[in-house]
Amino acid sequence: MQTPSRRQSLAVGAILLCCLSLFAPTLAAQSNGQGSAAGNGSVADNPCVGTITSPANGTTVVAVQGYSWVDGGQKREAKLVAIGPNGNVKWVHHTGEHGMVWGYDVDPMSNGNLFVTGTANGETVVYEFNPRTQEHVWKETLPIEDTHDVDLINNGTQLLVANLRNYNEEENRNDDSIFVYDLQKDEVVWRWYFRNHYDSDVGGNYTKDWTHVNDVDKIGPGEYLASPRNLDQAIVINRSTGNIDMQLGSYGEKDILDKQHNPDYLESEDGTPTLLVADSENNRIVEYEKEGDGWNRTWSLGKGDDLSWPRDADRLSNGNTLVGDSKHERVMEVTPKGKVVWEFYTPWLVYDVARLPDERAESPTIADQNATGSYAFKGATQKYDAESMKQCNAYLNSIDGWADGQKPANTTTSDETGVQDDDSGNSATSLPGFNVVVALASLLAAAALLVRENRD
Repeated sequence: MQTPSRRQSLAVGAILLCCLSLFAPTLAAQSNGQGSAAGNGSVADNPCVGTITSPANGTTVVAVQGYSWVDGGQKREAKLVAIGPNGNVKWVHHTGEHGMVWGYDVDPMSNGNLFVTGTANGETVVYEFNPRTQEHVWKETLPIEDTHDVDLINNGTQLLVANLRNYNEEENRNDDSIFVYDLQKDEVVWRWYFRNHYDSDVGGNYTKDWTHVNDVDKIGPGEYLASPRNLDQAIVINRSTGNIDMQLGSYGEKDILDKQHNPDYLESEDGTPTLLVADSENNRIVEYEKEGDGWNRTWSLGKGDDLSWPRDADRLSNGNTLVGDSKHERVMEVTPKGKVVWEFYTPWLVYDVARLPDERAESPTIADQNATGSYAFKGATQKYDAESMKQCNAYLNSIDGWADGQKPANTTTSDETGVQDDDSGNSATSLPGFNVVVALASLLAAAALLVRENRD
């Protein structure tokens, strides 16, 4: 019997090394629950994945309000959905099972937790949610209804509240306001009323839903950016003076803003104030920068039916924009010129989106990126038909808490990657010492050994 020579054995070993280097990333990803193998959180059996041309740079969390526009319109489950960089569902938190009827705002916290806003019957519920343990850290209930946004401010000691639908029948006045509630004192310590600055004949129905102020953010010391939707404008309120320091849009000027949601404040490299806004009824995302006493629209994203009632847009540190496309039931990461690079569906009725870790403080404006202009979307899957969304919703509802294979090893400390990711497309898809370069080198070495053996 002829035995293989030493060179042939080395060649075979080189080929085996090559095969291992090629297959090891897939095996590693599957063992971490991040690959395409079957499993609750995997991509292979996930009907909610849209376009993904490159992994996201973190976990994307979506707040689903809980209303379906199909089948004549129906109340549905409110929930939070966390999606990994490659479209794998990491966890689903069913807020409807924790006292909420409607799900609204979700904000990243510095400790890795999430601050969640929603409403129950006649009251507003806010709580700190630890995604690593899937538990509530603390909870506060406010006796106001249909609040869309509450933010933690001043080192977590106070709540900044956008208070809507607040008609006082006894006094025959509308009390829609922005107020600060002190958690330690258990009382409101500052309040700003819209009725002191606007006439009752502008906006919505004065006795039912006048301002529909749907968002408020602290953008500086004593400076609050608010979004009175029914007044078609975003305003910056000075806490000390009570004045409106900046105003974008005006009631009835629909070409500027039309019933907007969730404006974000940015500053260009030269310090120019800039607002990124989900211009909801105009079905577009817009960016305006301050120019003298007015504003200049530098960017518009979405044409035709690209978007359907978008209600959130966040600028990421890489210059792309994370968009919540509400009635199309999806969240997308889009380049400044409209290319969709990441897309995921989360029925029913997307309200707020966030990318973790929170990068907005370091995000560039469109002007900084030399990308001003008006752009349509390119590359979206557009699979938001009713049947596809029903399948996607059933899939998400089958997950309660961490999806199979997604739970981190350590769920007790805030420095664990419970809401962040190590599967960014690089580290989790390779093993130390094995990569494509090694594979090519192994093939060349094997070929050289075999050629030399044949010559000998």
